[in-house]
Amino acid sequence: MKFLCLGYYDEKKFNAMPKADLNAIVIQCRAHDDALHAGGHLLMVASLAATRDSKSIRPKNGKPLVTDGPYAETKEQLGSFFIIEADTLDEAVAEASKHPAAHRGETLGWGIEVRPIEFYKAG
Repeated sequence: MKFLCLGYYDEKKFNAMPKADLNAIVIQCRAHDDALHAGGHLLMVASLAATRDSKSIRPKNGKPLVTDGPYAETKEQLGSFFIIEADTLDEAVAEASKHPAAHRGETLGWGIEVRPIEFYKAG
């Protein structure tokens, strides 16, 4: 089964971090990604651009309406995602729980949401 793991954070707090602290976190995240890949679990991983660089599309009067920014205002923003392969939701949660966001960054609003993918088609 495939699972989408969504990484959330507080963008303002994250951007205020000292560069050295940010670099240390990036190194930890890459190590986690490498371990997932080596274990045969990681299918895809990506960081997302800042919310200020995003657009949202919603229907309005039967046509798409494009606005600046994320779809919804939240305290935490979606900052990354990874898709993993696991036999069960519990196994996926166990693998995602190894990510630094599950251990550090409590003050940064870090968190991970794990959701089963019901349909997946590769390239």
